[in-house]
Amino acid sequence: MEDFLIFALIGFGAQLVDGALGMAFGVLSTTSLLAFGVPPATASAVTHVTEIFTTAASGASHVLHRNVNWRLVARLAPAGMLGGAVGAFILSSIDAKTIQPLVSGYLMAIGLYITFKAFRPLWPREVRDWMVPWIGAGGGLLDAMGGGGWGPVVTSSLIGRGHAPRQVIGSANLTEFLVTSVVSATFILNLGWSELSSAAGLIAGGVLAAPLGGFVVSRVPTRPLMVAVGLLIVATSVPRIVQAF
Repeated sequence: MEDFLIFALIGFGAQLVDGALGMAFGVLSTTSLLAFGVPPATASAVTHVTEIFTTAASGASHVLHRNVNWRLVARLAPAGMLGGAVGAFILSSIDAKTIQPLVSGYLMAIGLYITFKAFRPLWPREVRDWMVPWIGAGGGLLDAMGGGGWGPVVTSSLIGRGHAPRQVIGSANLTEFLVTSVVSATFILNLGWSELSSAAGLIAGGVLAAPLGGFVVSRVPTRPLMVAVGLLIVATSVPRIVQAF
């Protein structure tokens, strides 16, 4: 019961931040689970199982509000699902002690990137269509192996390269549901469901926090929150990297 409450609090806090920034649920959840000693593959798997529920609700909302560019989804989804499946298979096949410093290093890089974005927004520039599948594949691979990062990698890349922000956010959210479903299925096949029982706490916390997203967006300044989230991810990743070496 105590573990359930801890994971519920993690899910609640991560979802509040995600509601304000449109990203960071995955990296915050995974970083927190790793801090509690959960193995990297299990932490990523639990996070992705939880995200099936949160991304489904988010994707449906964007479809209803016509924020989805279906052509963009068609180009992102196949590559993202393939990259996610490969990343999940690799992560669940490698010894936890071997992959731990790599996952922590990736999460630290994402934390620094989020902090950088708070001060230096990417300037829009034209993107060619052939880049979209590669962005999706890279986002899916890194998201699965690092336990998060689809939003910071895919959404930021597409917006920074000139795509319409509203359609990018809607399309990336809907695509993330498809990618997350494939990643979760791959983890379940490799790890079994018994390893993922703690997902129930994250799901409960995330679902409770989801309706508060609009309130958070309207009340919390974006830039200070991005800095705080970025520095928190870095601060919790560095000790695990140092410990590994």
